[in-house]
Amino acid sequence: MAQHRIVIVEDESLVRLDLKEMLENQGYLVVGEASDGRSAINLARELKPDLLLMDIQMPGELDGIGAAKILAEERVAPVLLLTAYSDREFVDRARESGVMGYIVKPFGEAELVPAIEVALARFQEFRSLEQELGDTREALETRKLVERAKGVLMDAQGLKETEAFRKIQKLSMNSRKSMREVAEAILLAHDVSA
Repeated sequence: MAQHRIVIVEDESLVRLDLKEMLENQGYLVVGEASDGRSAINLARELKPDLLLMDIQMPGELDGIGAAKILAEERVAPVLLLTAYSDREFVDRARESGVMGYIVKPFGEAELVPAIEVALARFQEFRSLEQELGDTREALETRKLVERAKGVLMDAQGLKETEAFRKIQKLSMNSRKSMREVAEAILLAHDVSA
């Protein structure tokens, strides 16, 4: 099993040291450490870790939730928040920021490892769903283009729908181009001649 690469973001150096030791004892690889939100974002963009463990309250203008929101929007890496705060306000802000988990201090390895593994799994599921959505959008767009190209062929050459589809298919195979590329070429040629 590959080691998961983790960045620790905590302003208290002793807590960071304890976290690093806990993580390394469990087989994780700590690839970076930061003590504020801005540094966390820059480090995550540079290192592309598998996960960031981030405290909420840190010095500077950007707290852990704000940094987590930016990282979630950019799809850099999942964030697991570590905090002493369990107030509803913090939980709501964290949920809205796109974090993958929330652990209230104090905690031990017994709580940390499952939270990390769940956060990593959720992020992977999220990425898979995004990929599926992108593939579905691409397929739908291709289908729309092929339908429009069929219509052009039907009008211009008096073909039936199945004949127009077969023609696009044959052009695709003969030219070793995708049906989308063939449909786009048909539509472009039609637009130029119109």
